[in-house]
Amino acid sequence: MTDALKRLSDEGVAIWLDDLSRSRLTSGNLADLVRTKHVVGVTTNPTIFQKAIGGGSDAYDAQLRDLAVRGVTVDEAVRMMTAADVREAADVLRPVYDASNGRDGRVSIEVDPRLAHHTEATVAEARQLAWLVDRPNTLIKIPATKAGLPAIATVLGEGISVNVTLIFSLERYRGVMEAFLTGLETAKAAGIDLSTIESVASFFVSRVDTEIDKRLDKIATPAAAAAKGKAAVANARLAYQAYEEVFTSDRWKALAAAGAKPQRPLWASTGVKDPAYDDTMYVVELVAPGTVNTMPEATLDAVADHGVVRGDTIKGSYAGAKAELDALAALGISYDDVVQLLEDEGVEKFEASWKELLDTVSASLQKFTVKGGSTK
Repeated sequence: MTDALKRLSDEGVAIWLDDLSRSRLTSGNLADLVRTKHVVGVTTNPTIFQKAIGGGSDAYDAQLRDLAVRGVTVDEAVRMMTAADVREAADVLRPVYDASNGRDGRVSIEVDPRLAHHTEATVAEARQLAWLVDRPNTLIKIPATKAGLPAIATVLGEGISVNVTLIFSLERYRGVMEAFLTGLETAKAAGIDLSTIESVASFFVSRVDTEIDKRLDKIATPAAAAAKGKAAVANARLAYQAYEEVFTSDRWKALAAAGAKPQRPLWASTGVKDPAYDDTMYVVELVAPGTVNTMPEATLDAVADHGVVRGDTIKGSYAGAKAELDALAALGISYDDVVQLLEDEGVEKFEASWKELLDTVSASLQKFTVKGGSTK
């Protein structure tokens, strides 16, 4: 059943799970996925935690009751709950971290999405989360907004490992890699051991097809129909081309000589939204060494069940990928408009999920507030 997942691993693709909940931890499910399905990392985001905590599970009740007794704020309660899950997941994955010399076995926790356009606040939040989780195999997720880029450089410069999230455009991805190099150069100058710093760049995939396909449907020509379902993979493949260019440069080689590890491209949003497409396409079409693919469990199961891994499907594809994007431009679809919209929507969706999470936890804290010695 897991032959395709093993093949992915053998091809140099790190398999991470794009989900986390307390029930997944207490049931032993995460440990089982590590053992049986080659999962070597976990990513989270505000939407994942909103579903986990706000989904009606009683797994958080004991902690909520304690937090209510202490009279903590809603924001503090959310951070204590999410940090506890990430801390425990990091402990589950610690053997993977040790065996891979810190490359994998990583668990991500995201800064408050309301800070996405505030550099200094993002830096402060990242420091706080690194302290709160207090595990060496944690990645602090910072969105790749314009305000996020200098925050990423600053945080990396302090030796904190980072997962850069919400990357949609090739231009922004180059900005992310520039921030990574700048951060490592700062860390090196400060005498920090570069081998202890890990980073991934989360390049989003499926949302690109969702938005572009919608625009192609409005054009409604044979050429538009033929272009559907191709932009996301093409975009990601060109991102890998940019990665190869940056991480063979002299600037990078100087950092590598000092012990630095490259910032790996991570394919995010790999669950297929359109049932007309193969449900493993954002995995099997994006295979290349030195990458990470973070999958929701349904996609992980689909790959294990019927995924066909054909080896490296990225290298050598760059001319064709560029032609796919050029074809969209010829049809009148603005790449720049699409990727900016997706970034804006990505931040807004995470903010909305965070607000829902705060509202849910607020209601739970009120329910568990102790008054006069009794639980209301």
